[in-house]
Amino acid sequence: MRKPDLSYPDAERLAGAEFLHGHAVADPYRWLEDATDARTQAWQAAQDELWLTQAAGLPGRYRFRARVAALSAVGTTSTPTWRGTRQFFVRRSPGQEHPALYVADPGKPERSLIDPTRHDSSGHTTLDRWQPSPDGRLVAFQLSRGDEQSVLHVLDVGTGEVVDEPIDRCRYSPVGWLPDSKAFYFVRSRRLWLHRIGRADDVQVLPEEAAYGLEMSADGRWLTISAAVADRNDVWLVDVSRPDFVPVVVQRGVDARSAPAVGPDGRLYVVTTLGAPSGRICVADPHRPGHEHWTELVGEQPGAPLSHLALLDGVLLVGRTRHAASELFAHDPSTGECLREVPLPGLGTLGELSTRPEGGQEAWFSYTDSVTPPGVHRYDARSGLVTPWTSDSRVVTDVEARQVTYHSRDGTPLRMLVAGRPGAGRPRPTVLYGYGGFGLSLTPTYSAFALAWVEAGGLFVTANLRGGGEQGDAWHRAGVLDGKQSVIDDFLAAAESLVAGGWTTPDRLGICGESNGGLLVGAALTQRPDLFAAAVCSAPVLDMVRYQRSGLGQAWVSEYGSADDPAQLATLLAYSPYHRVAAMDYPAVLLTIFGADTRVDPLHARKMCAALQHATTGSRPILLRYEHDAGHLPAGVSRGIGLAADLLAFLACHTGLRP
Repeated sequence: MRKPDLSYPDAERLAGAEFLHGHAVADPYRWLEDATDARTQAWQAAQDELWLTQAAGLPGRYRFRARVAALSAVGTTSTPTWRGTRQFFVRRSPGQEHPALYVADPGKPERSLIDPTRHDSSGHTTLDRWQPSPDGRLVAFQLSRGDEQSVLHVLDVGTGEVVDEPIDRCRYSPVGWLPDSKAFYFVRSRRLWLHRIGRADDVQVLPEEAAYGLEMSADGRWLTISAAVADRNDVWLVDVSRPDFVPVVVQRGVDARSAPAVGPDGRLYVVTTLGAPSGRICVADPHRPGHEHWTELVGEQPGAPLSHLALLDGVLLVGRTRHAASELFAHDPSTGECLREVPLPGLGTLGELSTRPEGGQEAWFSYTDSVTPPGVHRYDARSGLVTPWTSDSRVVTDVEARQVTYHSRDGTPLRMLVAGRPGAGRPRPTVLYGYGGFGLSLTPTYSAFALAWVEAGGLFVTANLRGGGEQGDAWHRAGVLDGKQSVIDDFLAAAESLVAGGWTTPDRLGICGESNGGLLVGAALTQRPDLFAAAVCSAPVLDMVRYQRSGLGQAWVSEYGSADDPAQLATLLAYSPYHRVAAMDYPAVLLTIFGADTRVDPLHARKMCAALQHATTGSRPILLRYEHDAGHLPAGVSRGIGLAADLLAFLACHTGLRP
């Protein structure tokens, strides 16, 4: 029975059901979708009070906060971007809330150019994106205040003054500068525009709405435009030296994703999944860019998807992901022959790769792994040597990570990365983390959240699931639409494997996920509540019948399907966490939501929380943690530390970990 001191706020349950395509769909807490309703606000206030009361009693909460803060105080630096004689990079120093954009002129000390905290001392404003002009004289940059609804500005690098009127509704807009640095293409409200510096008469270039991406060639002549369409994209190439704007089709209506770019040598290089789910590299003449004119340069390696491409003088750098870890190779740009492997610092993740616009013999890349904060390294193609470019270094901690192979319900082999302190014995309190969606790969990265858990004596496990991108496009497609249950099965199989292997036990196992990973956790805890002691759902998608009516849900139909389609509705209802809640003993559950989240509406977690609190027959708590002015992504290091500490303390309390 429920503990007598844990009284949940009242939440009216609406009777009846809505009939959709022959299915009776109950939605007893639909009234909680309206955040402005007085009943919702009163219910949320009561949940806030309940969380604060419960959080105050979590053992180790402040100890975790201190350790996460220490592990987060490492600082980060991005790879450099070269424009003209200037070098631009982003840096966050230890103790700094947000990264700031820096510039370095030849022979002069580097200087801070754009620091979000100077715009907003509250710490809620973030630098979302930036792009310097070809001559390095101007920078187009975007700021948002927690909600990711970016406002685009233009800064004079020499004076530090904003020289243009702000442009709103530019959510993470790409920017393609013209070679004279007097105008640029950008995306506003899903449409492509041309903006001229100092003028307010922006020109809409393409009338269609789409998820546009832009890439300008190093010489400023060729603009690549892509428009994402489900698991593929349409791509055009524009010669901006012409007086008219004439997009030439690279591919359209083709079931593949392609990323073309004109290199410093004047050739069109295309990374594509056309005929190659793990990707291959083709070349073409930019004057005849259509896919029927492509010639393969570097072939596919099944199971090792392409991740990076950069052209140096006489060397083509190619990055791949194999078994969820990065590799980097140098190829001959004429023949495609592999010349050598570029040594990486360890078994980890290759981040941003940058070169000078004109080519040259140098490349810079970021690298991270389980115990190494993101740092930048320099590769010299002449010597073949890789040297540190920043002083960021490995954190000294007693942690080892190993890859473990396991099998899903249908026999598919999968991998998970198990991190823990060596020699600490088994079974141990364990956190299982997963995502499994949108083609995103979970590769080894530095995480103060994971390290603090491991240092305290637990195991932190990252599962590579179908729906991600670890093994290429086919791996992603295996986990979308009616394949979503396969992703959930993969996650449950990881948990079962950890128990069967003696790593942990169900009463010591917690699961954790955010966004699409929150959906994964919600599905797992409603399908196998007996397998877990605790679950954390952060900014989760949980009502799969109505998800596309809020946030960015409409953009996810190609991933999940639509309740408007009879066959897809049946699939969605089969695993929709909110609709699977029934009377049973659930694990301890903590749902976290953010009031300024414009991606995933907090309504999902509110409805799920009410449903679980009503249904659970056990004594373990169902709690909701709410930050009213935070967005989907962390806004500032200190707030991220507070959230991480609360999640760790909750998981520790209910899996038996004693820091």
